[in-house]
Amino acid sequence: MDTAALGSSPESGLPRSSARLSLWFSCIGHSYSHLFTMLYLTVVLVLEREWGMGYADLLRLSTLGALLFGAAALPMGWIGDRWSAVGMMVIYFVATGAASIVTGLARNPTEMMLGLAAIGLAASIYHPVGIAWLVRNAAARGKALGVNGLFGALGVAGASAVAGVLTDWISWRAAFVLPGIVSILTGLVLGLCWRLGLVADRVSDRVPEPPASRQDMWRAFVVLSLTMMCAGLIYQCATTVMPKLLAERLAGWIEGTSAVGLVVMVMYLCTGLTQIYGGHLADRFPAKTVYVLTSALQMPVLLVAAVVAGPGIVPLLMGALALHVMSIPAEGSLLARYTPSQHRSLAFGAKFVIALGIAPVGIMLAAWIEETTGTFTLLFFLLAGFALTLATAALLLPGDRAKEPAPVPVPAE
Repeated sequence: MDTAALGSSPESGLPRSSARLSLWFSCIGHSYSHLFTMLYLTVVLVLEREWGMGYADLLRLSTLGALLFGAAALPMGWIGDRWSAVGMMVIYFVATGAASIVTGLARNPTEMMLGLAAIGLAASIYHPVGIAWLVRNAAARGKALGVNGLFGALGVAGASAVAGVLTDWISWRAAFVLPGIVSILTGLVLGLCWRLGLVADRVSDRVPEPPASRQDMWRAFVVLSLTMMCAGLIYQCATTVMPKLLAERLAGWIEGTSAVGLVVMVMYLCTGLTQIYGGHLADRFPAKTVYVLTSALQMPVLLVAAVVAGPGIVPLLMGALALHVMSIPAEGSLLARYTPSQHRSLAFGAKFVIALGIAPVGIMLAAWIEETTGTFTLLFFLLAGFALTLATAALLLPGDRAKEPAPVPVPAE
């Protein structure tokens, strides 16, 4: 990874290692945030048998955690702006790991629901704090967000694989406990780096931009609120049903929880790589143009995926996921462009209140459709409609500005 291009040069008074370590810990944190909040989506396939409950009922146990994952992002971002991004990240790693261990010890549905809620609350720290931390340290925002997004995709991919393999080889409890221990250790390492002065908070952007007008800020806020809601629904619904969908539509082709988990992992790994390309596009071309096009192209792919079964469903789902993740760096760049740096964590907190706070709606919608129709066909038709709404609304964003040459990176030590 080209850490120099993403921000290895120090702000005055900061150690040269700070920006580079900030990048790495932010990326690792992004992986963990998605891994821990998605472990249950594969574990639930086993709990159907062990606890004798229906898929829809078990899926609803994750609703409170999904709600907190999004809704708590706003206060977490507020604290990050006023206290310390690094300190909040230490708390994030340790608290998320501890919550996962507690979830792995759940003995009944009520304890499982509370454990998943604790994971959602702890993990809500990451997106408003960790991504704002990354943006402040980045020399090339699009590229930094693209690399960070790849790590997020690794977390999504790893959730299915980790949960599937640990469940099959040890138990479903190990799928929560062992990753939880790793997260706590990561937090302790970051805390040590903070104490030793190797990593510190950056209070201003590494590469500041001319401030946007108040009119453009409000216009972008309103439009991005709608587009991020649609994008959140598409992502949350698709990722929620992915293991179950593949288990059904690939019946006869793959068998076992670990096999499903590995297929999902490969899909997310491959599509995650496209986020780096999306970051490159967001740096090279107007972010609005990239955002509109990648969003619009999702609609036809989702329409076809609604009715296809067998191995053909895999490339279709990968295409939809690739287009979604390619749009994320452009979306993040637009949000950063129209937000003052001193309120960056709060702004990203608001983004994820919208994008992740909509998750319970997505979970309940997916559960209701599966319970009512027995398939996910209607769900994917609805997702195609959300994609069309997203692309149409994005056309109303403030006009594109010509892209200036990216700053010359400072060689990393």
